Amino acid sequence: MRDEAGFRAFVETHGATLQHAARLLTGDHHRSEDLVQTALTRLYQKWERIDAPLPYVRRALVTAHIDQSRRRWWGERPTEQLPETPDVDGALASSDLRDELRRLLAELSARERAVVVLRYYCDLSERDTAETLGVPVGTVKSSCARALARLRVEATSASGGTTS
Repeated sequence: MRDEAGFRAFVETHGATLQHAARLLTGDHHRSEDLVQTALTRLYQKWERIDAPLPYVRRALVTAHIDQSRRRWWGERPTEQLPETPDVDGALASSDLRDELRRLLAELSARERAVVVLRYYCDLSERDTAETLGVPVGTVKSSCARALARLRVEATSASGGTTS
């Protein structure tokens, strides 16, 4: 018999955090929902046998994302900038920053993106990130360094050559 209440409590406690991490990984709200659903399904299937569900579901999230990113996507890609709209109490600026972060993350490789999200959004140590991804700590360090360097270059070029 499955511990339905325990699983439900886990999802209620960690669902929003997993959703946000998935959104950072995918750069898309709808794909992130599918990704979280896939990871939680994998967790549910092994719920009774897993001692540490949060690291397991994080790993399932990253693995599912990498699997999905290997598939070719044939959907539309926006190519033009939207016209300027008036800012309402700074909400647009905040939204623009989040969009810019998602765009910058999307330009990283799947592994680099996973390392950055796990290290800085999920606040995992290098060791925990390495365990989650199943790679050596050195790989996490080098992937993180490369990713942050690329993010700095992209952010600088996106801001017109100035850093804030």
